[in-house]
Amino acid sequence: MSRSAIITGSANGIGAAIAALMAANGYKVGILDRDEAAVEARCAAIDGAVPLSCDVCDPKAVENAFDRFGGAVDLLVNNAGIVRFGQLADQSDEDIRAALEVNLFGVFWATRSAVRRMAPRGNGHVISLTSINAYGPGPGSGAYPASKAGVKQLMRQFALEYGEAGLRFNSIAPGFIDGGMSTPIYADPKIRALRTAGVPLGRLGTPEDIAQAVLFLDSPQGAYINGHDLVVDGGVTHAVLKNLPRE
Repeated sequence: MSRSAIITGSANGIGAAIAALMAANGYKVGILDRDEAAVEARCAAIDGAVPLSCDVCDPKAVENAFDRFGGAVDLLVNNAGIVRFGQLADQSDEDIRAALEVNLFGVFWATRSAVRRMAPRGNGHVISLTSINAYGPGPGSGAYPASKAGVKQLMRQFALEYGEAGLRFNSIAPGFIDGGMSTPIYADPKIRALRTAGVPLGRLGTPEDIAQAVLFLDSPQGAYINGHDLVVDGGVTHAVLKNLPRE
């Protein structure tokens, strides 16, 4: 039986890789992104994709997007996110609000819309992208780490409350991914080399690595996983001694 998925922030970057892989595995995909032109371009590249242009910060627009998708949605992937770099106390009110509204509130609005449609039929799955910053904040990351830690707990709360209704909620914490918002970071050869050296697997992650994790969690093999944050980082979060040698 074919499945369907709405992926937020999927016009480009990691979200686009997720959409492409899900479509290649028989999913009907909805491309939900605020960049209307990019949405249309992505849909043109994925056979049968449904354009869902909207801003995840607008709950009414999100509800309308789910209505426009047509039919039941089996999987929601909350991928849309932003970062505002800078020392935390120097961040503007707008920077703090933007990070929280997109990364945390946007996840809630989309998840609520999905739950309202999934719960009555007794099945459905939501996967949200967090970050290794939810475990260890990075210097100059603003409200991004706090917002991603909030997403992790949000998914666990939904899992606790709606598991008996047949719904699952999980999250994925990407590490150093060479794509999406991190593309400008890895354009600097020095930073690229330093970060690569800090990963035990010896390479940066790719958007496809995250897409494969999404596919696994939504597969029959992942059917008993609920309320879990899957860290996909090549081992970097456990590499303290590698990066702080004794000699």
